[in-house]
Formats: sequence, structure tokens, C-alpha cells
Amino acid sequence: MTIKPPTGPMCTRESLASDLRALGVRPGETLLVHSSLSSLGWVCGGPPAVVQALLDAVGTEGTLVVPTHSGDNSDPAFWGNPPVPEDWWDGIRASMPPFDARTTPCLGVGIIPETLRTWPGALRSSHPQTSFAAVGPHASAIVDGHALDCRLGERSPLARLEEAGARILLLGAGFDASTAFHLAEYRVPGPRVQNSFAAMTPQGRRWSTVSDTSISADGFDDLGAAFEEERPVARGTVGAADSRLFELTHAVAFAVRWLPEHRPRAAGV
Repeated sequence: MTIKPPTGPMCTRESLASDLRALGVRPGETLLVHSSLSSLGWVCGGPPAVVQALLDAVGTEGTLVVPTHSGDNSDPAFWGNPPVPEDWWDGIRASMPPFDARTTPCLGVGIIPETLRTWPGALRSSHPQTSFAAVGPHASAIVDGHALDCRLGERSPLARLEEAGARILLLGAGFDASTAFHLAEYRVPGPRVQNSFAAMTPQGRRWSTVSDTSISADGFDDLGAAFEEERPVARGTVGAADSRLFELTHAVAFAVRWLPEHRPRAAGV
């Protein structure tokens, strides 16, 4: 068996923090990060070194935010990667562990958010599927009050990030990962869906179903390409990762205009 040598460049906490500052990350700011560890190169110290570099770049007065989603806590009738037999569905609904902000792992958002989720002082919002975690002086204000029937809308951390004047860092991730575009979906006509998950209630664990806005990342790459043609987006490399830095407010406002024209969806109940 041939073992391939690691792919460079070699990155350290210090080199990554320097690259982040060169890209334009500022001390004291609130930063929402979507990330890909593998895009950076070989990181000495692994994911904790990346988190520490991000914290170094925003400084002690800054707040670092990441998506800590757990989409597997959902109705198995809609699972497709992979699907499960229909005769399992009721059993899954009855026994799916309820969301716990302290212990429920992330799914599909990478190892960097999973690392920050357990970072000393980290706080996490309470949605069973679309939580966010934050570290810094504004963490509580951002993650508190995440409504169960509002995955990524006005009563989610995305709206609080908008109010805080946050910027978005795509660290080796594409525009398809930009959750801020989903906030725009709540502000344009679109269908409603029934969304189910296991959650803790005052009466204990419960399988719950709520009405929420339908969300989809379809077309977000095209949306992002159009956005950076019109609005300021800083581009550079952090380690080996192609990275972008831009205002969350700009991204949401642009998406509110772009989506109805380029990806219209009929409103529904």
C-alpha cells in the first residue's frame, strides 16, 4: 500500500492568521465563516489551529460564528442520501435522539464548525436542524431566540448577524454554502413546507412538526457569481484556499432582488 505524502502548503496558526488579515479580516468584527479544511493545505495542529487563527484575526473583541447544522434530525420520508426503507420510518421518528446543543454533532458543514462547537465559551442556537455556534462577546445576542419554525429566517441567528453588521468569510467554500442567501428566501414569495424533527420540550422528548418557509440552495452558485460582479467582494488565498470576504447585508439585499427573477418559486401554504 502506497501512502501519499501530504499536500501543501504547510499552514500554521500564525500563517493562517496572517493570510486572514491580508484578506481583510478585522479585529473586533463579527464574522460568519463557511469553511473547507481540506482546501487549506496541510495544517500544523489541524482544525483547532484553524479556529485559533480565526479567533486571532477577529481578536478578543470580535465574534466568530459558524453553522453547526444537523440535518439528519429530520423526517426519514425525505431522506435520499441514502434513503431508508419505509418500514423503518415510524421507528426512526419514535427514537431519533432530541437535539442537544451541548452534544449533538454537526453534519455536512465540515470539521471546523464541529471544532468550534465544543470550543471553550462557545454558545449554540437551539434549532434542531440549522443551529449556529458562536464565540466572542456578541455570541449570546446572535444565537439566542432561534425559533423552531424559522430555520434560517427572521428569528434565526442570520437576522441577528445582519443587525450586527457581520461579514461572511467563504474559506475554501463556494457560494452554494452561503447560508445568508437563505435569509433572502424568507423575504420573497415562496412555498411553505411541513418540517419535522425530534426536540426537547417541557414535557420531554417530542417528535414535532412545524410549518416553515421552504429553503433550497439550488442556483446559489449562479447567484453568488452575479453578486460578486455587482458588489464588493474581497478575494484572496488563505493557505491554499480560494477565499472570499463580503458584507452579509449586501449579500442578502442582492439575493432578495435576484431570486424572484432568476429562481422564482410559487407561494404556497
